[in-house]
Amino acid sequence: MTLAVKRMTIYPLSFPLGRKVSHATSVRDVSEPIVVAVELMNGAVGYGETLPREYVTGETNTTVLELLQGEFAKELLAFSPDSFPDALEAIDALPAIAEDGSNCAAARACVELALLDAVLRSEDRTLDGVTGWLGDPKLGSPGSSRSCRFSMVLASDSIDTNTRTARYSKWAGIRHFKLKVGMADDDARIESTMRVLGKLLSRGKATLRLDANGAWNLDQAADALNRWRHFPLSGIEQPLHPSKDRDLVELKKRTDLPVFHDESLSSMDDAERLFELGVANGFNIRISKCGGLLAALKLAGFALRRNIQVQLGCMVGETSVLSAAGVRFIQMTPGVKFAEGSFGPLLSPYDIVRKRVRFSWGGKIPKLGEHGLGVNVDDDLLMQHSTDGSIVIEL
Repeated sequence: MTLAVKRMTIYPLSFPLGRKVSHATSVRDVSEPIVVAVELMNGAVGYGETLPREYVTGETNTTVLELLQGEFAKELLAFSPDSFPDALEAIDALPAIAEDGSNCAAARACVELALLDAVLRSEDRTLDGVTGWLGDPKLGSPGSSRSCRFSMVLASDSIDTNTRTARYSKWAGIRHFKLKVGMADDDARIESTMRVLGKLLSRGKATLRLDANGAWNLDQAADALNRWRHFPLSGIEQPLHPSKDRDLVELKKRTDLPVFHDESLSSMDDAERLFELGVANGFNIRISKCGGLLAALKLAGFALRRNIQVQLGCMVGETSVLSAAGVRFIQMTPGVKFAEGSFGPLLSPYDIVRKRVRFSWGGKIPKLGEHGLGVNVDDDLLMQHSTDGSIVIEL
């Protein structure tokens, strides 16, 4: 029997976050992920997840749902590999650009993850089989699982809340932090954070990086980063809008703080462009915005071969499905500098799995199950959080 697909079920979800998450371009207190279940003809079922962000890939929940029921349903109808390598080749061939020429990385991500999960479970394979197929000697277990620790993201519009979060996280052994900036009270935000973390930072026992989410222009970025140059910062993430990437060449002349790319980085074309500009210090690789786990691993391999720092990013409000994919990325990628995600109940009391994916004391990466992405989805929880029921497509 081939590994053909029997059906795809789409679950548009919605659930409240436990706390509001704010940055320079967005405020969120509700999560609306889209989860896809793919059932193979042999009965194996895999799950994938995405959270589209219009300001990153141009996609919305509406456009993703349309693509899943249209172009990606056609892709799954044609999916009928006879072997594990053939399956990986077919998964890798999923489009990241839609027929109308638009970016569809977020839509691709949930389908890619669901197929990977299903095929790995069906074939009783681990992710090492995937990295072996990719043929990149830089990738493979144990990756960064023994050294990488998750960060705490300080992303409240309240300085007091950020300060409390930093303090509690420090007591819980967290040593990597990211602070959202690009707002009117940035100086006060940084100073309050330094009062909590300053001693650890000055002794090299912790790290603090900033994230402007593209809120600054060139002069604003240069002025702010030079104003804070006496602070022991590890980098600035997305200081300029993605449309202003060429201005980063001048920014690098005005400040020596490493630049991490997030909204500017979705595809391999983006990676190559940023590298050629000479501004690629670090990549924030988020599986949902980059088209899935295979695509993310390829970006990581590209970065590692060019001494570009690798950071695993996350999507606000992701369930344990996407968090598990992030953990798998860490397990397959050596030298991951920073990691975000796996917040579990720290961010929301709701999820769709039987055992939640959450980092432990000090940000230590969580343990996963052996098969597939490593989580067991509860279909009852899926339906409980589904906004209008499920969308079933028989293939």
